[in-house]
Amino acid sequence: MSGPVEEHGATVIPYEDGPLLLRGDFTLRTPDGDVIEPGRGTVALCRCGKSAIKPFCDGTHKAVGFRAGVGRDSAAPRGDA
Repeated sequence: MSGPVEEHGATVIPYEDGPLLLRGDFTLRTPDGDVIEPGRGTVALCRCGKSAIKPFCDGTHKAVGFRAGVGRDSAAPRGDA
């Protein structure tokens, strides 16, 4: 790991060719605002779009050959805040 460690309520770690690992103090919600109970403090979120248990990862990314790096490929998103 490089750089200083910062404390946040939640941490998101992208895994190469795999899910986003989310750990810490977080709330998952549907687009309508309903809470999704994760059942644990660390979850793997699908980013291939093929999981049968979205938003959670079920390992399907391996079967479909999903490829994604862990670094940023483009500029930071612009926020409206």
